[in-house]
Amino acid sequence: MVVGTRDHERRERLRTPRIGRHRGVGGAESFTGGFNALAQLAYAGVTVSANVVDLQTSRTLVSIDDRVALPTAGVGKILLLIEVSARITARDATGFGILDKTPGDAVGGSGIWQRLQAPALPVTDLALLVGATSDNLATNVLLRQVGLDSVRARSEALGLSGTALLDLVRDHRGPDDAPQLSIGSTAELSWLFSTLARGQVVDAVTSQRVLGWLSHNADLSMVSSAFGLDPLSHRTADSGLRLINKTGTDEGVRSEVGLLSGSRTGVAYAVTVQFTDTAIAMRLRVLEALRTFGYDLLEYVH
Repeated sequence: MVVGTRDHERRERLRTPRIGRHRGVGGAESFTGGFNALAQLAYAGVTVSANVVDLQTSRTLVSIDDRVALPTAGVGKILLLIEVSARITARDATGFGILDKTPGDAVGGSGIWQRLQAPALPVTDLALLVGATSDNLATNVLLRQVGLDSVRARSEALGLSGTALLDLVRDHRGPDDAPQLSIGSTAELSWLFSTLARGQVVDAVTSQRVLGWLSHNADLSMVSSAFGLDPLSHRTADSGLRLINKTGTDEGVRSEVGLLSGSRTGVAYAVTVQFTDTAIAMRLRVLEALRTFGYDLLEYVH
């Protein structure tokens, strides 16, 4: 097997003991590697937003244009899961029962229900499909049940002004449709996840139910690709690490929000990148920058 020079250098870096980059003079944190990687994207004309908060101290560790509302694709489905969970907690009948899929719900893209023979599933199973595979069909069926207006009202009640689920999932967006599935501010998204971690989104039961659904997420292709976890089985601690995350992918959009806990501390993080997705080289460059940012998070918590 021929090993390229770049691969050899990368392996040598991984083998060499490193001082955590977050441990600066006097204990100050420095996410230099991730910041530089994202900055290089920005210099190339990519729109970048990021926010990281320490879960123990609530201190903001990273803030990069984090108040700007950017397209976040499937990340906005978190807001739907919160509304569904709140209804189950309140024993609202609309949060229970078995829901049928209809021709009007049909959509392609992410998820597996569109490939299954089952014509109907319980509400909680649909929420799990959304959390685990960002299932588009399950999303549309749940939205038909609870209503987009209710999801928006819940988001506003939580104090979110730059984060919203704008529409159901569509294969094609016309001039009369919302231009994006969702938008989000990384400052609000990391706050939302840290609030879920504290059990304060509606209440502890509602928050933990949402985190339980999201803990099955199988997409570790972005920031969380740096953590070395099994994409299909990471609900329990692995090498002292615990991860709960949600990702969003669309043409020219990569977004991830999550909770990462290690032996030292934990963080809530959110990163969104919007770019011109016309060449595979740029897409790979974006994913590499997100992975580099993930390395900084890993060093900080572990």
